[in-house]
Amino acid sequence: MIAIDVHLDADAAAKMARDVREGLCSYPKELAPKYFYDERGSELFEQITELPEYYPTRAEQAVLDEVGAEIIAAVDPRELVELGPGAARKTHALLGPMMAAGGCRYIPVDVSETAVMESAARLAEAYDGLEIHGVVGDFEHHLDRIPAPAERRLIAFLGGTIGNLDHGQRARMLRTLAAGLGPEDRLLVGTDLVKDRARLEAAYNDSAGVTAEFNRNVLHVLNANLGGDLTPDRFEHVAFYDDDGRWIEMRLRALEDQSARIEALDMDVSFERGEEIRTEISCKFTRRALEREYSDAGLRMVAWHTDADDLFALSLAAPDGAGTG
Repeated sequence: MIAIDVHLDADAAAKMARDVREGLCSYPKELAPKYFYDERGSELFEQITELPEYYPTRAEQAVLDEVGAEIIAAVDPRELVELGPGAARKTHALLGPMMAAGGCRYIPVDVSETAVMESAARLAEAYDGLEIHGVVGDFEHHLDRIPAPAERRLIAFLGGTIGNLDHGQRARMLRTLAAGLGPEDRLLVGTDLVKDRARLEAAYNDSAGVTAEFNRNVLHVLNANLGGDLTPDRFEHVAFYDDDGRWIEMRLRALEDQSARIEALDMDVSFERGEEIRTEISCKFTRRALEREYSDAGLRMVAWHTDADDLFALSLAAPDGAGTG
């Protein structure tokens, strides 16, 4: 059985307009990474996950394949909520053991309606009897739209996506998630780990140029949704590691002096040659740093798993005062 709730409405469009106006009026200019993801952006990101330089997806999949069944056995959930699953390729490592243990409900929450619809159809075909209740929405703002839990629940936030939030955004989100967990519920988070600068920067500067196209796609989304006339090819992709922030920062750099019109905002925006728009941060973590963030949010880390090369980690967190399972 498949049910899909869509919560991207006029309010979401108005929020995008506010975000873009605020971001383009700030210094330096900034656009939120969630606006990469129209249908083309989702397709480009799927291509990125298969690039030789982009290790996070392969590393996380290796960990999930190794310990997914162990995590499910420890938590024994009957519901799996996945935040930002995209194409939900990794979900099998958790759904498979859950279905083998007697069935479950799967609740994907993603900003892309296409991704939710397509992954729901594919997973329903793969797992006979799987109940799916998809939520099309922004997980930063629509967590309250997730169906109420009927039984023990595992919330999965994979792909290192939590690293796209700054420290304040992460703190708010972790507190919100912690407040919604029952004593037996658990939170599973995938995080990219601090490592050699060269390896980090190569993952965001692939030789095929796919990440560059993905980065510029935010301008296509802005044009399509807000009546803009920005020319993406007049910007170059920039990605570098910030040691102080412990994050990769992606930017778009204007190749020449230029201006653009954004009709929905009744706004003209100008760029000097070399001026940059920050489009994404991707924070990298250590175990100790993540444990502190969990503790500040009212959570406690109960398990930590990494791949053989310590590139990527899965951590399992419980509400403070809950058991160790």
